[in-house]
Amino acid sequence: MFLCTMEVGAARLAVTDRLGGTSLPPYDELNLGGHVGDDPARVATNRKRVGTELGVPPERLLFSTQVHGVEVTVVDGPWSDGQPPEGDALVTATPGLALGVVVADCTPVLLAAPDAGVIGAAHAGRRGMAGGVVPATVAAMQSLGADPARISALVGPAICGRCYEVPAAMRAEVVAAEPAARSTTRDGTPALDVSAGVVAQLHAAGVATVEVEHTCTAESSRLFSHRRDQVTGRFAGVAVLPASR
Repeated sequence: MFLCTMEVGAARLAVTDRLGGTSLPPYDELNLGGHVGDDPARVATNRKRVGTELGVPPERLLFSTQVHGVEVTVVDGPWSDGQPPEGDALVTATPGLALGVVVADCTPVLLAAPDAGVIGAAHAGRRGMAGGVVPATVAAMQSLGADPARISALVGPAICGRCYEVPAAMRAEVVAAEPAARSTTRDGTPALDVSAGVVAQLHAAGVATVEVEHTCTAESSRLFSHRRDQVTGRFAGVAVLPASR
């Protein structure tokens, strides 16, 4: 169920894989994306399983409606109307919440500042990374009292720079915004390394502790990959701020 986890004080950062769920092909098994054509009841069951493993009730495991943008939402509880907001990052200082992002090649970025009681989760694809969703998430956490130097980050698995081939003009556009994202494929063609761009942005924002899970989504059958499979599910990165005792 979990590819990797990271304990940061009382907070927990976790990335799921595709194993241990109820979804049928091509979404097999632990699809957590509600927008890809899977049976909504199976997605709900899968999310409940993840929440249970993380010690969070289903209604307190929160996902936004991702749009490949840079909007950050400050969360203080479950969605009042049941409708998640549009945006690609969530932050909270409310104990007992889990914040998630769903991905299938993009980079999940999970953050925790346990001394301040603040967590965040960001969905950083090509557009979001170039637009600055990661530094915007750090800034939002800072507005809630987190010191960037005391934030720990887990950069989850994504498509690697050897596999993410793009047109030369697209690479030039993204590299103009974040030079660290420049890459080439094994064949020497233009490519992007979004995770490398994310890591550079985290360090530039003052985040000193950055752990990276280097598994490539396109290369690993344990993870969903849109580029590899087209119609497929989504795994998730989740940041958990446990309830106060």
